[in-house]
Amino acid sequence: MSPTTTVPTGENIPQRTSLPLLKTSKESGEQAAETLSADLAVFLSDPSLRSALADGSLDLASYSSTINSELATLERECISLHRQAAPDIRILREEMDVCDSILAGLQEMLLGFQADLSGLSGDIRQLQDQSRSLAVQVDNRRDAEEGLRLFLERIVVPPNLAECICRGEVDELFLECVKDLEEKFAYVQLVEQAIDDPASSDPGFVLSSGIPPSQTAAGKEMIEHLSKLRLKAVERTRSYFLNVMKQLRRPKTHIRMIQTHALLKYEYLVDFLLVSSPSIHIEIRDVYVETMSKTLHTLLRTYHKQLLTLDMRLATRVDLIAVEEGALRDAFSTKVNMRKRGDAFVLGDRAKVLDGTISAESGGYENAAVSSLPPINAHLASMNGEKYSYEMIFRSIISHLIDAATNEYIFARQFFKEYGQNDCWEAIFGKALSLVLEQLENYLFNCHDAIAILLMIKLTHSFKRTVKARHIDKVMEPFLDRIANLLWPRLKMVMNAHLRSIRGANAKKLGGGDIHPHLVSRRYAEFTCSILLILNRGRKHPGESNVEGLATPSGNQNDTSSHRGSAGDMLMNDLDVMLEEMVLLLKRLADVHATNIKRNVFMINNLDQIITIFKERRVTGKELNRFSELLVQQRELFVEEELLQTFSKMIAFVQQTEAHMSRISAPRSARGVAAPADVVNPDVVESLVREFASNWKAGIEQINRNVLSYFSNFRNGMEILKQVLTQLLLYYTRFQDVIRKVWRGKPPSFCKDLVSTSVILAEIKKHALAI
Repeated sequence: MSPTTTVPTGENIPQRTSLPLLKTSKESGEQAAETLSADLAVFLSDPSLRSALADGSLDLASYSSTINSELATLERECISLHRQAAPDIRILREEMDVCDSILAGLQEMLLGFQADLSGLSGDIRQLQDQSRSLAVQVDNRRDAEEGLRLFLERIVVPPNLAECICRGEVDELFLECVKDLEEKFAYVQLVEQAIDDPASSDPGFVLSSGIPPSQTAAGKEMIEHLSKLRLKAVERTRSYFLNVMKQLRRPKTHIRMIQTHALLKYEYLVDFLLVSSPSIHIEIRDVYVETMSKTLHTLLRTYHKQLLTLDMRLATRVDLIAVEEGALRDAFSTKVNMRKRGDAFVLGDRAKVLDGTISAESGGYENAAVSSLPPINAHLASMNGEKYSYEMIFRSIISHLIDAATNEYIFARQFFKEYGQNDCWEAIFGKALSLVLEQLENYLFNCHDAIAILLMIKLTHSFKRTVKARHIDKVMEPFLDRIANLLWPRLKMVMNAHLRSIRGANAKKLGGGDIHPHLVSRRYAEFTCSILLILNRGRKHPGESNVEGLATPSGNQNDTSSHRGSAGDMLMNDLDVMLEEMVLLLKRLADVHATNIKRNVFMINNLDQIITIFKERRVTGKELNRFSELLVQQRELFVEEELLQTFSKMIAFVQQTEAHMSRISAPRSARGVAAPADVVNPDVVESLVREFASNWKAGIEQINRNVLSYFSNFRNGMEILKQVLTQLLLYYTRFQDVIRKVWRGKPPSFCKDLVSTSVILAEIKKHALAI
């Protein structure tokens, strides 16, 4: 069989190539080698052939002839199939030719469509360019319209705005219209420098197409109308503020409410006046200053006048510690008026005025603590017939003054925007502060109440802390310093008057002669306790006087390590001097009595009264210690004097015998035991023993009666009675010791009459239990 075979029928049937193993030698050696390798790989992929080759059972020649015969058979079958399908192939060829002609027509038609579409795409691109151009024009016109609208809004005055400014009420709408007017006026006045300012962030600056609004035709036309409307707004604002100032002058006007709702609410109008018409702004400011100055002056003067009718005036010039007895008697009676005995010296509830001081120590005026003791309502107090001490009146006035000062200090800075040294606050409060100082000075001229003055001093320093917490100390602290400068000299004068009264006092002036507590000792004790209680108010450690904060106003308040030379030390020195003068006065009053025992009783009663008052008032310190030492001394003297009245012989014998025995004890020890007659007189001892045995109970009864009659303080009398009886028992024990020492060997017969100390002690206890 030849390598290639041609089919005898079918003109267009393609020739069939031979197997790859029989390719022509025209191919290159490399390709033949690669083909051979691939054929061998396919051949060896058959497992049966590979095994046959492996065991040598395969005959390649016979296998090749078999393959060739199978190929020839397949080829003849294939040609037969082609011959059978030749008519169908011819028909298919004709159909394909028809299709080719149809496709050629479609191709020509599509090429025509393509040419037409090429022309349409050009038109579309042209329309797109036109559309983009129109969009840009629309955007430009819209931006121009928006800019023109904003520009016109900036300069054109709406009818309702002009109507509100010219005829409307001054209210929130008027305020907004003035703000709009100011914005329009500021805009039309813009110049090129303002437009070019890079710091400006107002988008309206560029709405006039780069032309300054003041140079545009609309701007030149509107600036005149805006100026006229601006002048009208100034006129309306001036009239409004002047009407409000008239309301402030009316009596019983709530100033704070008017300031809040009628002035601060329209504080922008004040700024508007400052810019548009400085002269009108100055006029409004001056009218307000004058109005508030007169109003506050009138209110404080009226309030002080009303409060003075409530003053109980506790002390007069004769209310001194050592006052003549005649000054305490009524004009038509010889009896002492008890109402004049000590109201000016007893502190009582007057210290509560320090608990009710206004405070702001949590951090500012807004957080100020609510006062537990409100200022006096003069109208209600007058209707109820109430009376107050002057420190309460002082506290009420200064409290109201500080509240008003705080309010005006904040209002003036918020309303007039003044923060310098020459703001309107000083002009408003100048007359009011001078009035308060004048009223205080006039009152202090006839004030003799040291307690009231000291309480006012404490209040003044408390008010200093208040104004500092409210941050108005810059304007109020000098005023409070001036008050302190008025109070301290007057307090010194009153203290000197009390000292002079004590130094110059004597029994003739004070009506001495009675052994019971004198009025002067009660007055001194009450006065000293009141001063110390006020000074110790707010102390950090018990027993320490709180003189801190009571330094002179010109002193250094920050230096708390030493108060030497301060006004507080001056007051403490006066108290020390008064203590010593009081002791000397009591001694002078005691010297009036003829007997020592009455002098001792007088001193004990007065010292005990002073100590009792100190303890009742819970006042401790060197004053109490000094009087306690004096009381102990006087009690010891009284015990001796009282025992001498009843048991003088036995006491004298004990004292003389003990002294004599101590003198002869050394020589006697050298010679031996002395006879009793050499030491004492046995008859005298026997008489003393028998006399004491018969009279000791009566003597104790007499001592008891004397003590109860001498001392008005029952507790003090009991202590002294115990001390007297204890000393009696001690003397009698010493008397028995003398007898035992003298008669050491054999006691004398009269020793059987000696009273046992246990019997005396039982009698003492019986009296104590009976009492």
